[in-house]
Amino acid sequence: MILLAIIIYMIIGTIIALYARKEITTQEDYFLANRRIGGIISALTYASTTYSAFMMVGLVGLAYATGIGSAGFELMYLVGTIFLLSYYAPKFWMMGREKGYVSPCEFFEEKYGKIVSTLSAIFALIALIPYTSIQIIGSAYLLQIDYTLAVLIIAFVIAFWAFIGGMKSVAITDAIQGIFMLSMAVIAVAWTSKNIAFGIPDSAKFPNEFWTPLRFASLTLPWFFFALTNPQVSQRMFIPKDMRSLKRMVILFGIFGLIYTTLVTFLGLSLRFGTDLGKFPLISYRDKVTPTLLSMMPEYLAIAVALSIIMASVTTANSIVLTLSSMILRDVLKEKKRILLGKFFVVILTVILIFFALQKPGYIVELAVLSSTILLCQLPLIIGIFHFKFGGKFTGLATLIAGFITAITLSWLKVLWTSIAVFAVSFAIFLTVGFIERSKST
Repeated sequence: MILLAIIIYMIIGTIIALYARKEITTQEDYFLANRRIGGIISALTYASTTYSAFMMVGLVGLAYATGIGSAGFELMYLVGTIFLLSYYAPKFWMMGREKGYVSPCEFFEEKYGKIVSTLSAIFALIALIPYTSIQIIGSAYLLQIDYTLAVLIIAFVIAFWAFIGGMKSVAITDAIQGIFMLSMAVIAVAWTSKNIAFGIPDSAKFPNEFWTPLRFASLTLPWFFFALTNPQVSQRMFIPKDMRSLKRMVILFGIFGLIYTTLVTFLGLSLRFGTDLGKFPLISYRDKVTPTLLSMMPEYLAIAVALSIIMASVTTANSIVLTLSSMILRDVLKEKKRILLGKFFVVILTVILIFFALQKPGYIVELAVLSSTILLCQLPLIIGIFHFKFGGKFTGLATLIAGFITAITLSWLKVLWTSIAVFAVSFAIFLTVGFIERSKST
């Protein structure tokens, strides 16, 4: 039944993608839908790109296993995103229009040079492979079929729509899927409240053994700056058709995010309360909490909720693949015209994602945070464009390399405060080398 639902879902999405491929003649058409997306669609594609399998699989399990701190963790992301979008989105939008930027990393080229924009695109590619792979992993867990086959099915869906219709296809399908995702979260909470439990368990207190102040700070820091450092969402600032649509995107995304975050974290807490009451089994591997819930639901409802999670995964993953393709094309290869080459990289990136997903590298939440932690090395460069006159090629190179090496090394050593160290090292290097570079230039 779930496979039949996915087939129907693929047919509908493919019809939309075929419709969207009309009038695609330039890279702006393919990667940005010619910058002609309205406010509501922009908000829904931003929300769908942001909220993925991380939420209904990763965050539900995190709330179940660790308590109310998970709500604070995710709400810090929402607060940070609304704050950053309110201030920086108009600046991104204006610069994108004036200078013809398509890839987010093109922002770096004018101030820091071509080599910095190229290196930032390569680092983003490395960072986002784990994050994108969790979309495939989370969906594959739900299909209840052979894992390898499930990975191949989900990967095909991710690549196909991006390949055919580009950003317009992704934005329209995102909008439809975003509404469905939110509706199914409401229904899942309602069913759980009626049949398992309604409430917050005593064990949900904060802080606790998991949510120590240091862990909370380390996990939330990269999340707070997600809107600036993650190219798949910063690229969304280019697509609204006018400033009014951009402002509407920010407001509607905030409303969507608050509702969805509340529903998802409450679902996880209620399931834990159900365990305490003996109405829900004790789950040790937290990413299996949502699949276990689906196994207890009526089949039609379980299929609908599972499909909504798969939709969330697809919307995020195909957006990332499309963004990474634009970055390889424009920042690494410096190709500004051909579209076919961008489609080629959509396919290559999907193959890499399949390989990574088959390894089942770890918990969904931790993999998502790892990606954003690596991308923190770009934060000083982004802020520097708007707020600092100093800094050039050597500042950009030193900041990226120092931050990236810090992130990879400390993550490999499993250091709890990795993101804090990356943040501190990146800004310290940016300020130090920036002042030196300015002194030499004067």
